[in-house]
Amino acid sequence: MLQLKDKKQKIFFYLFLFIFLSTQITKSQKIGNFINTKINDIQVFGLSNEKNLEVVDSLKSLLFKNIFFINRQSFIDILNQNNLIESFHIRKSYPNKILVKIKKTNFLAITNRNKDKYYIGSNGKLISVKNYENIEEKLPFVFSKSNYKNFVELKNIIDKSDFIFKEIESFYYFPSNRWDFKTKNGLLVKLPERKILESLQIAHKIKNSEKFRNKKVIDLRIHKKIITYND
Repeated sequence: MLQLKDKKQKIFFYLFLFIFLSTQITKSQKIGNFINTKINDIQVFGLSNEKNLEVVDSLKSLLFKNIFFINRQSFIDILNQNNLIESFHIRKSYPNKILVKIKKTNFLAITNRNKDKYYIGSNGKLISVKNYENIEEKLPFVFSKSNYKNFVELKNIIDKSDFIFKEIESFYYFPSNRWDFKTKNGLLVKLPERKILESLQIAHKIKNSEKFRNKKVIDLRIHKKIITYND
């Protein structure tokens, strides 16, 4: 009798253990299914609330993609279409959130294209003036139908020189890949195609020289030759 009782107890123990383990496995499976790795939230920072929401809307096609397998290039292709964006950083926040931090492009100048006015951004792209008409800063005007990235490069060179960018009223681009600019004081500087920084430094010295005080044009187009005249 004792042996039979022990046998029944063992059978009961193994049955209990089987039911317990089965229950635990079922619970684990439910928890695993509950963890959703599909993107259901994209948050954008760095622009105005309105513009952040516009960027979020442009990325909506990426919602519900698996966060582990989403291709970073998918974000880059979409964000690069927004001319207001200078640069961006994308971070995955597991299990299902994407955070996008944006650096807004700086407005460097204004230009005309197809009878409409645009800002030239520091990213070399055009942004319609209609969307940002309340900008108080007086920006120079660029007379050019293209080569806006070339203008950004010129601006960076000017910043390295003794010229102050804010003192310039307008820029003129020529098909020979050369620029002229006019200051707010009416001085016209004709730059060469190459050695622009060196030429800017020479022009700045001439501009501040008593000998050339009344000159209105500084022509540096010919290498190692300086031409100045009044008009």
